[in-house]
Formats: sequence, structure tokens, C-alpha cells
Amino acid sequence: MELVTLQGRVKTDNPLLRLSSRDNVAVARANLEAGDAFSFEGGELRLLDPIPMGHKVAVVDIPEGGTVFKYGEDIGTAQQSIRRGEWVHTHNLKFDVKDRDWAFSTNLSDLSDIPLVEPRTFLGYPRADGRVGTRNYIAVAGASNCAAHAVSEIEAAFRAEDFSGSNIDGVASFPHGDGCGMSEGPDTEQLRRTLDGVMDHPNVVAAIIVGLGCEVNQISYYLQEGGNGTRRGLTLQESGGTRNVVRDGARAARELIDQVGRLQRVEAPVSKLILGTNCGGSDGFSGITANPALGYCSDLLVKQGGTSVLAETPEIYGAEHLLTRRARTREIGEKLLGQIQWYKQYVAKFGSSFDDNPSPGNKAGGLTNIAEKSLGAAIKSGTSILTDVVEFAERITKAGFVYMNTPGHDPVSLTGLAAGGANIIIFTTGRGSAIGFPTVPVIKVATNSRMARHMSSNMDLNAGAIADGEEDIRQVGERMYRLMVEVASGRRTLSEQLGHREFVPWRIGPVM
Repeated sequence: MELVTLQGRVKTDNPLLRLSSRDNVAVARANLEAGDAFSFEGGELRLLDPIPMGHKVAVVDIPEGGTVFKYGEDIGTAQQSIRRGEWVHTHNLKFDVKDRDWAFSTNLSDLSDIPLVEPRTFLGYPRADGRVGTRNYIAVAGASNCAAHAVSEIEAAFRAEDFSGSNIDGVASFPHGDGCGMSEGPDTEQLRRTLDGVMDHPNVVAAIIVGLGCEVNQISYYLQEGGNGTRRGLTLQESGGTRNVVRDGARAARELIDQVGRLQRVEAPVSKLILGTNCGGSDGFSGITANPALGYCSDLLVKQGGTSVLAETPEIYGAEHLLTRRARTREIGEKLLGQIQWYKQYVAKFGSSFDDNPSPGNKAGGLTNIAEKSLGAAIKSGTSILTDVVEFAERITKAGFVYMNTPGHDPVSLTGLAAGGANIIIFTTGRGSAIGFPTVPVIKVATNSRMARHMSSNMDLNAGAIADGEEDIRQVGERMYRLMVEVASGRRTLSEQLGHREFVPWRIGPVM
């Protein structure tokens, strides 16, 4: 499967998009009616069913049991004979994707066809460990659910404050529902890694950790030496209750602002950007417009020494064979497959499978099963070499294309990316999404123009121009790259302006 699935601009008089010469289905650019007839690739195609925008139509007869191809890849089997012109979706497409052709390190791109585009620097906040922040926050994190209200109140004490003269972006809280009622082990370790990651983050200049005092997740863990800035710790039990800890926390935040609030943005190379990529509320256009454009943007960044991180393990299933071919070594490719296997076992414990992932909204938008969704989602990674595979919220240390094991659930996936060190995130959506993050700017990209207009107060960029025939994938990808650099330099995204601050750690173990 190639990164750029559409060569040049889409012809505006073409109502269907066939993404590969191997495909026996095409995607409707708009809502089409039964009986519509038009010229398609040298012959007449008459529709036998209404075809909703973003959905698939058979462009040849497909026999019962025949393989259905999209992006040139197997996305399932025809449950019954499908005639040319029929709608192809959940009623006649069965999810039983055949075994993939596994290979390792056979498609290693040197990015020779990717240009070095301007700008090649951004204005950021340098940290002592060499990382660079795109924002400059004081973080206030709860060690457990028992401190969640207190940390929210500490942030609220600064909500109306004007930080324009201090170069501090604000005080951001991280309340959550975990930290106690859980056993020591993998679950607690992952929570600690997550909280430590959002406090010891390039976009955070100093942090406060607040606990109740008797929870499993003790604040003492976070007060050991290390971190990129000053860190304070408080508990409700030592301060004397909620009012007192909020008072003490606000005072500590004020002291930290006075101490570190004079930092200035300086010029830094774009190689210091760690781009988290995510998609949510996907539709039939996600893998045609926004995701391949983000893939091109990712390659533009990696070409200059930066890092692009792909996540959402349930949403690479069915496309992982394309990623292993791009692994720098067999070991890295096998580590990716190990993540897939672990996740299969994880969801099986709850009687689930990967194909439970496409949501009702995904299906309404034209995505029939997880294989189809994953093939369109994996394109966000571009064509760069896979240099590392990391666990949820694990510190990202390698440049290039990196994979992180996260759920497909958007707020959890963004939490893992941010905790791993992503200092900027680009999020594509076809159905519409309004999610953000407390300390990392999230750029929203619409996959289709209709939704971009309908949710214009949430969408920073419209990749639907590709399907409209107004721009091609490379043009939108370059525009996305330049917007990313502007946001990294301080331009506020719409999710930031609206105050979206979703933070949801991944709870994988039992409640005790």
C-alpha cells in the first residue's frame, strides 16, 4: 500500500474514488442515489443501491466467498454474491481477513523523495535535558482519585489569571479516578509512568503532586531526584483537609511561577518536535484525505530529524504487516507483533475481539470492519522507517517513526502519547471530535468538508479539500506541517481556545 493513494487532484466530475487498481470497490465522494449512472473508468456504472457519502460500491461483480479489496489489501469476504453497482457494507461483507504476508525490513525508505521544507525551526522552551517545550505549564497532578477534587480546585484558583507577562501558559490539573483500590504491579506501574510522564514533560516547567496520604500510589514515588524542573508534594491528610491543601497547593504554584516564569521562547530546530498522531470518529474519507496528508506531514518532520509517533494498537490490526516491512530491524518488527498478540489476549479476557473496535459512528461513516479502518489509520505514519516500539506512556527517546501501544479510545491514547513526551499532537476526524489535552496542543483535522463546515469551531484544518479536488495530499500535508510549526511556536489551537483538557489514564487491572 502506497502512502499517497490519490495521484494528483481528484477530478470533481468523478463521484467515485478507486484507491488502487487492485480494488474491486470504490468510495462515494457524495451521497448517491440508486439508478444513478455515470462513466467510470471507460464504461458505464449504474448504481443498484443508494450509496452514502464515504461508503463503498462494488465496481465489478464479486462472487460469494470472494475477497473484497480496498487500498489494494484484503478487507474481508463477500457473504453473498455482490453485483457491480451494489452497496458494500456490514450486510454483505464478512470480516475474515486472511493471514498476512509477513516480512521484516523489506520496505526501508530513505525519504529521498521527501523535500526539506520551510520553516525548519520553531520557537520553544528549552529544557535542561535537551528536550524543547511547545508550551510552558505548571502541572498539578493527583496521586489518586481521593485528590482529584483538590487538584481541580488548585487549577481553578488560577483560571481567571492573566499569565501574559510571565511566559507561563497556565496551571493545568490532572485529576483521575485511579491510584487506590489497585494492587502493586503492572497497573500501578503504568499509572506511575503516566503521571510521571505528564509532570516530567517538555511542556511542563514545574509540577505539584497531591495525594490523600494513605493511597497505594504514594506521592513519595514522584519526589525522588530527577525530572526536568521543580517538583512539590502535598497530601490532604498532612495539610488538614481539602480547603487547606488547595490553599497550600495554590501557594506552591505561585512560588513556582515566580521562580520559573521568566523563561522565554527561543529558536529551536524542528527535530525537537515529537508529534503524536491520532484519529477518532473516523469515516470513509479518513484513509483517503486527512490520514495520508498527516502521513506526508510526518515524513516532512522525520526528514528533518524529528519524531512521529503512531498509536492505537486495535487500529493497526490488519495493517501491521505493512509496518513490519518498515521496521529498521527484525527485532523491532517482532516487538510490534508482540504488542498485537498481547492486545489480542487482553481483549479476549473480556470476551471481545479487535473487530469490536469500529464504533457505530465509524460504520455510519462507511468503515465496515477493523481491517478497513486500520489500513486507513496506519497511513498516518507516512513511509518512514520504524525505529522503535514503546509501551503506553513510555518515554520516547528515538527519532524517526515510533510506535506506542495504546488503546484506540481517544482520550486514553492521547494520554499515553503525551505522557511519552509528545509535545504536539495532530488528530484527524471524520465524524467530528472535540477532544484536547491539558498541556499539549491538539490540532484537529477534518477528513471531509461537510463536517469541517458543520464543526468549524473545532476544526483547525480541512483535509476534505483533497476529496473536493481543490488540493492534493502533498499540498495539504505541507499546509499541515506549517500549521504544526506555528502551533509549536505558540499559536493556540481551537481545542485550547475552547478549554478542552481531557486526561484519562489507561486502567488495565482489576479494582480491589
